[in-house]
Amino acid sequence: MNRNKREKEYYSIDVGDSTFMVLKRYQNLRPIGSGAQGIVCSAYDHNLEKNVAIKKLSRPFQNQTHAKRAYRELVLMKCVNHKNIIGLLNVFTPQKTLEDFQDVYLVMELMDANLCQVIQMELDHERLSYLLYQMLCGIKHLHSAGIIHRDLKPSNIVVKSDCTLKILDFGLARTAATGLHMTPYVVTRYYRAPEVILGMGYQANVDIWAVGCIMAEMVRHKILFPGRDYIDQWNKVIEQLGTPSQEFLMKLNQSVRNYVENRPRYAGFSFEKLFPDVLFPADSEHNKLKASQARDLLSKMLVIDASKRISVDEALQHPYINVWYDPSEVEAPPPGITDKQLDEREHTVEEWKGNGLQFSKKLNSFHQNIQVEVCWKVKDFPREAKEIPSGV
Repeated sequence: MNRNKREKEYYSIDVGDSTFMVLKRYQNLRPIGSGAQGIVCSAYDHNLEKNVAIKKLSRPFQNQTHAKRAYRELVLMKCVNHKNIIGLLNVFTPQKTLEDFQDVYLVMELMDANLCQVIQMELDHERLSYLLYQMLCGIKHLHSAGIIHRDLKPSNIVVKSDCTLKILDFGLARTAATGLHMTPYVVTRYYRAPEVILGMGYQANVDIWAVGCIMAEMVRHKILFPGRDYIDQWNKVIEQLGTPSQEFLMKLNQSVRNYVENRPRYAGFSFEKLFPDVLFPADSEHNKLKASQARDLLSKMLVIDASKRISVDEALQHPYINVWYDPSEVEAPPPGITDKQLDEREHTVEEWKGNGLQFSKKLNSFHQNIQVEVCWKVKDFPREAKEIPSGV
């Protein structure tokens, strides 16, 4: 494709504080969010005849870490295919050559709101339980392929007014390769599991701790562990849950153990005190969901010792969750990760750029020739039990 023809396919528009160079099929761009990973706007896709979300990755090739993160997000979003994971509709770059390549745009499904807005609402047990069920289904799909999300938080979970939920933002997700050193700098501080705070290394259920923190926030309408820094985050955890046992402390390296043992000891509070009945909605007659069940689930997810924390499979079988159990959702085929060494490999920025450009062109070509739209079935239960209250 010559430069003139390519330039005619794209146009430039200011979106917030950023300039987007997008394909002309995307019109009516409006900013809807921003973060460390990039800026997101809504747009109307004239080819698909529907509204979409477009994410411009923020300076993806400024260094090796950002370049690898951008490539990882591209690969993982292409591989996953589940109703509770955000769908990747297209990928494009306005640049043609490796020398010019600097911008990556991801086109995704457009949702109505993120969970930050829902947290401020009074939800009944059906809505709360069903949102959690969908989170766990999405996480189960990732974990089935050895993918740990590592950055679950309310702003990375999006919903529609009919109570459907999807997980997004895979910039920090990684495959859980055996023997690979897991970096501790993951997960926004408030949702960071104890094993991450203490530099212990972690397994897949690091994501379950984050879900527990999110569930607690939905019940309390405020952050459960609002630490000011790494040390204060640990203090907030033990002040509420209590100082862990000696058995757990012996798993820490010597210097960390010395620090933890020299901190004041806290007895912590029972989950009945942390989450009294008054915080929960009235018990549900329709599905027999109760505050006691929700509290029991919280007590199994918010366990400091990861070896004793509930797994995603166990959480999906919990009485507060399994009322929605559907094998087609819970046991969907795992993502096909073709690049098994994605997280072990190290490249220069230019090499990551080359990989990213090749991958973007391949995906863009695929979506130009085959417009894949997957329609997922609506769950078979009363609509009034699903809808999120107006305001989202």
